[in-house]
Amino acid sequence: MTEATHDEAHGGALGTRLNWLRAAVLGANDGIVSTAGLVVGVAGATGDRSTLLTAGLAGLLAGSMSMAAGEYVSVSTQRDSEKAALAVEKRELREQPEAELAELTDLLEERGLSREVAREAAEQLTERDALRAHARVELG
Repeated sequence: MTEATHDEAHGGALGTRLNWLRAAVLGANDGIVSTAGLVVGVAGATGDRSTLLTAGLAGLLAGSMSMAAGEYVSVSTQRDSEKAALAVEKRELREQPEAELAELTDLLEERGLSREVAREAAEQLTERDALRAHARVELG
Protein backbone atom coordinates (compact mmCIF):
# COMPACT_ATOMS: atom_id res chain seq x y z
CA MET A 1 0.00 0.00 0.00
CA THR A 2 1.40 3.41 -0.91
CA GLU A 3 1.81 6.18 1.63
CA ALA A 4 -0.94 8.24 -0.05
CA THR A 5 -3.35 5.30 0.04
CA HIS A 6 -2.46 4.64 3.67
CA ASP A 7 -3.08 8.27 4.63
CA GLU A 8 -6.33 8.37 2.71
CA ALA A 9 -7.73 5.27 4.34
CA HIS A 10 -6.47 5.78 7.87
CA GLY A 11 -5.22 9.31 8.45
CA GLY A 12 -8.56 11.09 8.67
CA ALA A 13 -7.83 12.87 5.39
CA LEU A 14 -11.05 11.64 3.80
CA GLY A 15 -13.13 13.00 6.67
CA THR A 16 -11.35 16.35 6.44
CA ARG A 17 -11.94 16.55 2.70
CA LEU A 18 -15.58 15.58 3.06
CA ASN A 19 -16.13 18.26 5.73
CA TRP A 20 -14.48 20.83 3.47
CA LEU A 21 -16.62 19.71 0.51
CA ARG A 22 -19.81 19.82 2.58
CA ALA A 23 -19.02 23.34 3.78
CA ALA A 24 -18.19 24.49 0.24
CA VAL A 25 -21.40 23.06 -1.23
CA LEU A 26 -23.57 24.48 1.54
CA GLY A 27 -21.84 27.87 1.30
CA ALA A 28 -22.18 28.01 -2.48
CA ASN A 29 -25.83 27.00 -2.27
CA ASP A 30 -26.50 29.62 0.40
CA GLY A 31 -24.75 32.29 -1.69
CA ILE A 32 -26.66 31.40 -4.86
CA VAL A 33 -30.04 31.37 -3.13
CA SER A 34 -29.38 34.59 -1.21
CA THR A 35 -28.06 36.50 -4.22
CA ALA A 36 -30.82 35.21 -6.49
CA GLY A 37 -33.44 36.19 -3.92
CA LEU A 38 -31.98 39.67 -3.64
CA VAL A 39 -31.81 40.15 -7.42
CA VAL A 40 -35.36 38.84 -7.95
CA GLY A 41 -36.61 41.17 -5.21
CA VAL A 42 -34.90 44.18 -6.77
CA ALA A 43 -36.12 43.11 -10.23
CA GLY A 44 -39.66 43.28 -8.88
CA ALA A 45 -39.08 46.92 -8.01
CA THR A 46 -37.13 48.04 -11.07
CA GLY A 47 -36.08 46.83 -14.48
CA ASP A 48 -32.93 48.95 -14.59
CA ARG A 49 -30.00 46.64 -15.40
CA SER A 50 -27.37 48.70 -13.60
CA THR A 51 -29.48 48.68 -10.43
CA LEU A 52 -29.90 44.89 -10.72
CA LEU A 53 -26.16 44.43 -11.29
CA THR A 54 -25.31 46.68 -8.36
CA ALA A 55 -27.75 44.85 -6.07
CA GLY A 56 -26.39 41.45 -7.19
CA LEU A 57 -22.77 42.46 -6.65
CA ALA A 58 -23.56 44.07 -3.28
CA GLY A 59 -25.38 40.90 -2.18
CA LEU A 60 -22.53 38.72 -3.38
CA LEU A 61 -19.94 40.83 -1.55
CA ALA A 62 -21.98 40.99 1.67
CA GLY A 63 -22.62 37.24 1.56
CA SER A 64 -18.93 36.50 1.00
CA MET A 65 -17.89 38.71 3.90
CA SER A 66 -20.53 37.13 6.13
CA MET A 67 -19.44 33.59 5.25
CA ALA A 68 -15.76 34.43 5.77
CA ALA A 69 -16.44 36.03 9.17
CA GLY A 70 -18.63 33.11 10.21
CA GLU A 71 -15.99 30.57 9.21
CA TYR A 72 -13.29 32.50 11.06
CA VAL A 73 -15.37 32.64 14.24
CA SER A 74 -16.28 28.95 13.91
CA VAL A 75 -12.68 27.82 13.44
CA SER A 76 -11.46 30.08 16.26
CA THR A 77 -14.11 28.71 18.61
CA GLN A 78 -13.23 25.13 17.74
CA ARG A 79 -9.50 25.81 18.24
CA ASP A 80 -10.16 27.48 21.62
CA SER A 81 -12.36 24.57 22.71
CA GLU A 82 -9.70 22.05 21.72
CA LYS A 83 -7.02 24.01 23.61
CA ALA A 84 -9.24 24.13 26.71
CA ALA A 85 -9.92 20.38 26.53
CA LEU A 86 -6.19 19.67 26.19
CA ALA A 87 -5.44 21.93 29.17
CA VAL A 88 -7.95 20.02 31.29
CA GLU A 89 -6.46 16.71 30.15
CA LYS A 90 -2.93 17.91 30.91
CA ARG A 91 -3.99 18.95 34.43
CA GLU A 92 -5.72 15.61 35.03
CA LEU A 93 -2.64 13.71 33.85
CA ARG A 94 -0.48 15.72 36.24
CA GLU A 95 -2.83 15.49 39.25
CA GLN A 96 -4.20 11.96 38.90
CA PRO A 97 -2.03 9.88 36.57
CA GLU A 98 -3.30 6.50 37.82
CA ALA A 99 -6.94 7.44 37.26
CA GLU A 100 -6.05 8.66 33.77
CA LEU A 101 -4.20 5.43 33.03
CA ALA A 102 -7.26 3.47 34.14
CA GLU A 103 -9.48 5.68 31.99
CA LEU A 104 -7.28 5.12 28.94
CA THR A 105 -7.30 1.38 29.63
CA ASP A 106 -11.10 1.39 29.79
CA LEU A 107 -11.39 3.35 26.55
CA LEU A 108 -9.07 0.96 24.74
CA GLU A 109 -10.98 -2.00 26.13
CA GLU A 110 -14.23 -0.45 24.83
CA ARG A 111 -12.61 -0.41 21.39
CA GLY A 112 -12.27 -4.19 21.47
CA LEU A 113 -8.96 -4.95 23.17
CA SER A 114 -8.81 -7.47 25.97
CA ARG A 115 -8.30 -5.97 29.43
CA GLU A 116 -4.70 -7.12 29.59
CA VAL A 117 -3.79 -5.85 26.12
CA ALA A 118 -5.63 -2.59 26.76
CA ARG A 119 -3.67 -2.06 29.99
CA GLU A 120 -0.35 -2.81 28.26
CA ALA A 121 -1.21 -0.51 25.35
CA ALA A 122 -2.30 2.26 27.75
CA GLU A 123 0.97 1.96 29.67
CA GLN A 124 3.07 2.07 26.51
CA LEU A 125 1.13 5.00 25.06
CA THR A 126 1.39 6.85 28.35
CA GLU A 127 5.15 6.29 28.53
CA ARG A 128 5.58 7.54 24.98
CA ASP A 129 3.30 10.62 25.14
CA ALA A 130 0.45 10.56 27.63
CA LEU A 131 -1.21 13.78 26.46
CA ARG A 132 -1.18 12.70 22.81
CA ALA A 133 -2.61 9.29 23.73
CA HIS A 134 -5.46 10.82 25.71
CA ALA A 135 -6.09 13.48 23.08
CA ARG A 136 -6.40 10.84 20.39
CA VAL A 137 -8.31 8.14 22.27
CA GLU A 138 -10.39 10.16 24.72
CA LEU A 139 -10.95 13.43 22.89
CA GLY A 140 -10.79 12.20 19.33
